[in-house]
Amino acid sequence: MQGMESDAVAHMIDQWKRERPDLDASPMLVVGRMFRLVGQWDRRLRGPFADAGLGNGDFDVLAALRRAGAPYALSAGELSREVLVTTGAITKRVDRLEASGLVTRSVAEEDSRGRTIALTKAGVRLTDALMEAHLANQRELLAGLSSAQRAALAGLLAKLAED
Repeated sequence: MQGMESDAVAHMIDQWKRERPDLDASPMLVVGRMFRLVGQWDRRLRGPFADAGLGNGDFDVLAALRRAGAPYALSAGELSREVLVTTGAITKRVDRLEASGLVTRSVAEEDSRGRTIALTKAGVRLTDALMEAHLANQRELLAGLSSAQRAALAGLLAKLAED
């Protein structure tokens, strides 16, 4: 499938070369392919989360709480910063996760207006199992690259991500 997608991008570049030879469309070879990969990979990586009954972004919340270390708890503001979404989006996700018994919400000790969100034991177990599956899926997606190629790509992407 990747070869076909790459060929589609190369085909677009050839068309632009023919129609507008004055334009350098070569950035599409990187950007176009990255967008196509993101779409493909997103669809492939969502399966285990959907099978676990999680909505879009729910696993991000669970993973952020698990990464925080014991007691696997963060404030809504901290979660918002970790997951890079608004506190409103965090609230919706936490509502779903709380209803599923995967997180609890309690009054923050340091500020009674704030809330602390914490993983339940079931939340920790599910997050750990899903993280194993998620990493296995990611390894599978990158299986066509050698360790050196993966490292080079990671370095190049980090370079592009610099602000």
